[in-house]
Amino acid sequence: QVQLVESGGGSVQSGGSLRLSCVASTYTSSAYCMGWFRQSPGKEREGVAAISGSGQTRYADSVKGRFTISRDNAKNTVYLQMTSLKPEDTAMYYCAATNFRCYGVPSLRKEEYRSWGQGTQVTVSS
Repeated sequence: QVQLVESGGGSVQSGGSLRLSCVASTYTSSAYCMGWFRQSPGKEREGVAAISGSGQTRYADSVKGRFTISRDNAKNTVYLQMTSLKPEDTAMYYCAATNFRCYGVPSLRKEEYRSWGQGTQVTVSS
């Protein structure tokens, strides 16, 4: 199972930016889908953004135009650039990876992902 470690979370004011990073400490196939999910207290974990092995991306409607997911396969790292942050973006953000090759438009269903990081907290104040 892939071990994932997130970093880059923090506290920002509304309208600010953050860049999250997720490093796979064990081998991660560049063909796997990688995704970012978030969960706030009392809510279900939801998919935010995902990227496939072919570089195709998918975003939740709530973050389209504000968040950008990318990956650097040479560094086994996936990024989430977040701009124009809003208080409703406040959550614990998790990185996840599938355990199968994934070249089409990636899914945002958490059931598709098998490896998970411990999360990094993002807090946006108004």
